[in-house]
Amino acid sequence: MEWTWQGVMPALTTKFTDSDELDTGLFVKNVRAQMAAGVSGLILGGTLGEASTLTEKEKDTLTLVALKEADGRIPVIVNIAEQRTSDAVQAARRAASNGAQGLMLLPPMRYKATSRETVAYFRAVADSTDLPILIYNNPVDYGIEVTPDMFEELLSTCPTVGAVKESTREISNVTRLRNRFGDRLRILTGVDTLGLESILMGADGWVAGLVCAYPAETVAVYALGKAGRIAEARSIYQWFLPLLELDISPQLVQNIKLAEVATGLGSEQVRPPRLPLEGAERERVMGIIRKAMAQRPELPQYKQYL
Repeated sequence: MEWTWQGVMPALTTKFTDSDELDTGLFVKNVRAQMAAGVSGLILGGTLGEASTLTEKEKDTLTLVALKEADGRIPVIVNIAEQRTSDAVQAARRAASNGAQGLMLLPPMRYKATSRETVAYFRAVADSTDLPILIYNNPVDYGIEVTPDMFEELLSTCPTVGAVKESTREISNVTRLRNRFGDRLRILTGVDTLGLESILMGADGWVAGLVCAYPAETVAVYALGKAGRIAEARSIYQWFLPLLELDISPQLVQNIKLAEVATGLGSEQVRPPRLPLEGAERERVMGIIRKAMAQRPELPQYKQYL
């Protein structure tokens, strides 16, 4: 399969039954909705996918189910987030053996690695596989920033590293990276509340969260923004923003799963230690979702711009 890092790539939630098993039927329903909306890839096992609570067997199952649904039409990308370098290498090899077509790679977990250690970690994984790699740069949540100098070193020594999930929350970084690397480094925004802004500044794609509940709206914002139909994109985005803000929260998984319930694309089930929202916070989130559903816009034709 030939593909590139671009378009909307959902960071999929993991669906569970009320007995804490994988709900593959509901997972498939969501994947089909994503593909029908026009996403360009599927990302499994990220923070939103509750990957830290999944067993290796469950990750294998989700990968194989997603690959069957994608059927070679779009890539399936597996997230790698490990503490030990050897575990990250093993996870990358396991994803490749299952048939994944790309990796999203975080810096080492828990230990705050130096720049030299972080680059060495990334290089060890890149050297272990031929899969294309998207580096997830999120210093806000994970404490390690992948700087332009570090990307320069990676791009010059690791041919499989080709993209960044830009989550520094500094919109000028899109331009800063483009100025330095041109098309050598594909840029995908990883912050929902900077989705349209990043696209208009030249980002190649959007690794999105609320897309799990609102796939068509997310892809429409991307496609219309890329096509220069800014007024149409902005109109959808203005409606969307209160929902997108649910993604920048420690409880983003619970928030987005509530939104998936509202659109019929998921359930509220999370895996402990996470628990469903309750009380005033649940009512606050539900208020945002109810208002959005009551005002949900009719979308213009957008797929022609993909």
